[in-house]
Amino acid sequence: MHRYADRPALLDYCRRSANPVGRLLLHLYGVAGSENLARSDAICTALQLANFWQDLGVDTRRGRLYLPEGDCRRHGIDPLDLLAGKDSAAVHALVAEVVEWARELMRFGAPLVHAVPGRAGWELRLVVQGGLRILERIDRLDGATLLQRPKIGWSDAPAIAWRALAMRREKVAASARAA
Repeated sequence: MHRYADRPALLDYCRRSANPVGRLLLHLYGVAGSENLARSDAICTALQLANFWQDLGVDTRRGRLYLPEGDCRRHGIDPLDLLAGKDSAAVHALVAEVVEWARELMRFGAPLVHAVPGRAGWELRLVVQGGLRILERIDRLDGATLLQRPKIGWSDAPAIAWRALAMRREKVAASARAA
């Protein structure tokens, strides 16, 4: 059974699973400075967390719980109830909180799109905006991802593309400072 006591334990999992992919790409593109590595880690972790919150219902049915147990307790949620598929307003509130956590990480990492050269930088813009879009979809469900899995599809492509094009240095830097 996959369970995590607290956010540092979950972040350690992300550090070993998601973050190496981004770090490898930065090394391949020759832009692996310490600030870029930190931003890459934030993006990769945010994407991993967004996937966890998107797949909450799928994962709990398989005995996996990525919501930190400390956060569950703070919201008055028994992790065993989540694994049993018991939805509640408290679960929705917790999901909303961790979605905002992932969004803040993504915003911090977003300026990296300007450090990655060429096509890869543009692809990274789409990845960042796609991650933010799935977090919006979770918000639209009011955090009810234990019951329904939000998805993005072709109808989201114009908004994602427009937002990727609109990622100007000044705007991205300002949103990163605000996060």
